[in-house]
Amino acid sequence: MMAANRSRADGLRWTARGSELFFGALAALPDDRLDRPTALAGWSGKHLLAHVAANADALVNLAHWARTGEERPMYSSPAQREEDIEAGAKSPASELRAWAVRAAETLDARLAELDERQWRRNVRTAQGRTVTAEEIPWMRAREVMVHAVDLGAGVEFGDLPADFLAALIDDITAKRSAAAEPALTLTATDHGGTWAVISSGEPAQVTGSGDPAQGTGSGDPAQGTGSGEPAVVTGTLAGLAAYLSGRRSDGVTGARGEPAPRLPRWL
Repeated sequence: MMAANRSRADGLRWTARGSELFFGALAALPDDRLDRPTALAGWSGKHLLAHVAANADALVNLAHWARTGEERPMYSSPAQREEDIEAGAKSPASELRAWAVRAAETLDARLAELDERQWRRNVRTAQGRTVTAEEIPWMRAREVMVHAVDLGAGVEFGDLPADFLAALIDDITAKRSAAAEPALTLTATDHGGTWAVISSGEPAQVTGSGDPAQGTGSGDPAQGTGSGEPAVVTGTLAGLAAYLSGRRSDGVTGARGEPAPRLPRWL
């Protein structure tokens, strides 16, 4: 099921732009920088690159499932996924770079092969969600866009397309609501949308829009089971996306200028 305010075409467009940003940032990094820690706890640049490459390979599995009807999970197991990333992080930088490019190109080619019936075939994500294959481009767009920032080579959340950021906020608020995290209301100072993480046990009604020209929209409903008055959070669209994804979020504030509640990393 696709969110009402983003389409398959959006996902494909964002994937293309995200790949451009990610591989452009990667090209700017010398090999020795990939051995250094990133802002993601416990991960070097090589870990990050191995993860992005393995993600493309995993989504190729879903594209195969969609095209043939033969079930092919993204990963054989969560443990195997982590082992593959650790093994990849020990590889020479040249091999990692080549793997990442090859995997991304293969994914693009496999998605281009899907017809309308195949795009509507159900597949299963690594988290166990059943979605149509139309969700695959969005899953990839999130990875390359957000991790382009995580590479630390000059790409920031403010460099990502505004409509992508709004759709990302829709997605994260729904998922954080489902995880029963602290309730939040979020307002962007440079965008007409508002969002909420609702943790009251009711379906989360996420307001906002993937189209920055529109002020309303909704994400997929999600169940939350926490409680409490929502904390008020304000910031730019880019700042809110960074904050909700658990990254550094300059300029995002809580009520009366106080710090916004801390959130765990997402993605």
